Amino acid sequence: MAPSTDSNVKGETSRVSYKKDINTKTDRVLQNKKHANDIFDVTEYLQSEKDKEVIFATNACSKIFCQLIYRGDLYVGDLPEEEDLMNGDRSAEEKYGIFMRHRYNSSVGLLLENIGHNAFQVKETSLCALMKFVAAEGKHPLQNLDLSEHYNFPRELLRTLVEHLLSEKEDMSLLISRFQEFLEMDDVRYYVMSSVRDNIYRVMGRNKKAVIPVYQNNVFALLSTINVPSSEASKMKNFLVKQECKFVYYHGIEHKRAFEQMWLVFLKFKLPSNMYKKILVILHESIMPQMSDPTLLIDFLSAAYDIGGAISLLSLNGLFILIHKHNLDYPDFYKKLYSLLDPSIFHVKYRARFFHLVNIFLSSTHLPAYLVAAFVKRFARLSLTAPPTSLLILLPFICNLIRRHPSCRVLIHRPSTPCDDPYVMEEEDPAQSHALESSLWEIKTLQKHYHPDVAKAAMKINEPLAEQEDDISELLELSTFELMERELKAERKTIPLEFDAATELLKSSREVLGVHFSLE
Repeated sequence: MAPSTDSNVKGETSRVSYKKDINTKTDRVLQNKKHANDIFDVTEYLQSEKDKEVIFATNACSKIFCQLIYRGDLYVGDLPEEEDLMNGDRSAEEKYGIFMRHRYNSSVGLLLENIGHNAFQVKETSLCALMKFVAAEGKHPLQNLDLSEHYNFPRELLRTLVEHLLSEKEDMSLLISRFQEFLEMDDVRYYVMSSVRDNIYRVMGRNKKAVIPVYQNNVFALLSTINVPSSEASKMKNFLVKQECKFVYYHGIEHKRAFEQMWLVFLKFKLPSNMYKKILVILHESIMPQMSDPTLLIDFLSAAYDIGGAISLLSLNGLFILIHKHNLDYPDFYKKLYSLLDPSIFHVKYRARFFHLVNIFLSSTHLPAYLVAAFVKRFARLSLTAPPTSLLILLPFICNLIRRHPSCRVLIHRPSTPCDDPYVMEEEDPAQSHALESSLWEIKTLQKHYHPDVAKAAMKINEPLAEQEDDISELLELSTFELMERELKAERKTIPLEFDAATELLKSSREVLGVHFSLE
């Protein structure tokens, strides 16, 4: 049944009435101090059950208090208790400033509560209003600045806002992505990093051995949106609050230090397993280059490796960067990489990334022959149980390793069988595996593989290997579905199955019956 016209009129009247009421009260508060009590009616809408009323009231409060701050109508300094207004000989102007400062604090508290509102529009509007207050307080501080203070950024308000963004119970990632716009401002970014660091200390400090997935996901969502200047000597120019003097957050080196401390505190505590993967995927591109001393990540990377599986694999990328770019001494790197080679590598989500990283790790031509031979032989042994999609990566990959290290060509030409293979698959130390004394009989076996592409790739080892390496980049993401699609779309030649026309075998049943009857 369609709604009546009368109900539509009531709804429209209600919509107009709350807007008219809020606008009227807003104008009265701003135009005449005698109507200061009207602010109660405006802020009351911040607790409305209707989202549109909350949003409209939020914008009205933003307008009111920003103007009052710019006018200097709010009390500046340590705020007296509201109950003490009637006591003492304060002027009417001072009493008004104290009263409206209390109303301002109350509205800030309600807006912070609305950061956790069910409706995203309410959250977003509250966030933007609070950041307007941050800008207003920065230009007109509400606290008396001590002579030792060299900046007037409203750190406390921003700290409280960050605390609500890093909720322990609600996923705030969507609102945090909206907050990213403000992180482009140098002063906001600097104080957000300090606030996040202190917040992690406080929250995780009381739960040292516990994992708080929701909270840690919110922290990661915020941390992963922060980017510091690329140059340590770069000067900052984009500010929410303009300062007359040059302060600590004007220099890129201070931003890097704050960025480093923030991440190190976060990585210090126990994390959910999926969080390790998220961090390790972006570590080498988004975190390490922005740190003053990336070698401080060694404890985190070592702990991540000990977890095992895909996390161990991803941690090796960071360790490799520390070894080659920051001269970190990590003698067991290749031994740990070798221990990761098991049948599961062909079925993990990060298979393509694994082969890409191993290709980088084994790219140096200065690696000892026994080490490369151990990797070649282990890959060859694993190929016996690998799926076709992985074999199409693995076979050219093995050939590339042999091209880089000609001393390993002996593995191709040495005749042997599985029975007399000296290679010890179970040995964890590549130096003790006897791989260089073995042969690649596994590749010979794959030359009779049921998949024609695999058999063809395995046959290449019978021919002299060209100096140019095979490009395996296009094969890294190859899936079983794509492999089947490629086979189905391939052009097929018509193959004749019979050369002589059939005669006696294909006689009709009537002819056969006729012959039968004539014989009778």
